[in-house]
Amino acid sequence: MTTAHPVTRHDITFPSGDSTCAGWLYLPTGVTSPPIVILGHGLGATREMRLDAFAERFAQAGIAAVAFTYRHFGDSGGHPRQLLSIKRQLADWDSAIAYVKARPDIDRSRIAVWGSSFGGGHAITVASRHPELRAAVSQCPFTDGLASALALGPVASLRMTPVLARDMAARLRGKAPAMVPIASAPGSPALMNAPDALPGYQALQPPGTTFRNEVAARVIPTIATYRPGRAAKKVAMPILFCVSNTDSVTPPAQTLRYARTAPRGEIKRYDAGHFDFYTGETFEALVRDQIEFLTRQLRPAPASTP
Repeated sequence: MTTAHPVTRHDITFPSGDSTCAGWLYLPTGVTSPPIVILGHGLGATREMRLDAFAERFAQAGIAAVAFTYRHFGDSGGHPRQLLSIKRQLADWDSAIAYVKARPDIDRSRIAVWGSSFGGGHAITVASRHPELRAAVSQCPFTDGLASALALGPVASLRMTPVLARDMAARLRGKAPAMVPIASAPGSPALMNAPDALPGYQALQPPGTTFRNEVAARVIPTIATYRPGRAAKKVAMPILFCVSNTDSVTPPAQTLRYARTAPRGEIKRYDAGHFDFYTGETFEALVRDQIEFLTRQLRPAPASTP
């Protein structure tokens, strides 16, 4: 019977832009030059919010993993705090790839990226820009800002206009940002106010989490115009899309349209909500499918068979 690799976890930091990203490196014990997958999270989320669960399982399968937190969030650097910049987050992905390529204990020819939710959109963008990667996983991905804004609803979107104006003024004056909630109850102004959004975020937070349920409001216009799904057709390597059939945050119909344009795309669909992907039976189904996909693409060393 095949057994799982023992795993060691290391605290790491790597430079990105004018600051640093904090992360965890998971290494399968006793494996020389393993392949590696880099994991990044969604809107304002930090790696403590279940990225560790996925990363540990990948490492047990012989695939090293780096789970990192974007600049301006959690215990990573960057000021002002809670600044959600798409450009900076994509630069953090580039920096994470550069970091693993420089490690002598990793096979730099077998690198994959894994993103969830907003990070799932980033994974598509990053994969389209890095043809040297071997594989990508895009989980319940944010693929189209306009579709997500329509899902939020025009009334809730309009209610965020005053805080957006205050934040733009604060930016011009060099003042502290005006914040908007990431997730809130239905009908309340926030980046996400679907019924499962606030309880979904709360369920992912372990004791002592570094997560704060707010971001600088200036990100609102850039989210609405970010359409990473359009880059799917430019992704040269195999990419796995894990799609929620009932997703309240990232509408599945638009995601599936984009996913089908990826030349080497694979699609797995799940009858579970956006926030169900991180825990319980749905997590087990997802991680099983993702390990099967990553094993095919990265070909890690098998664990011992007693």
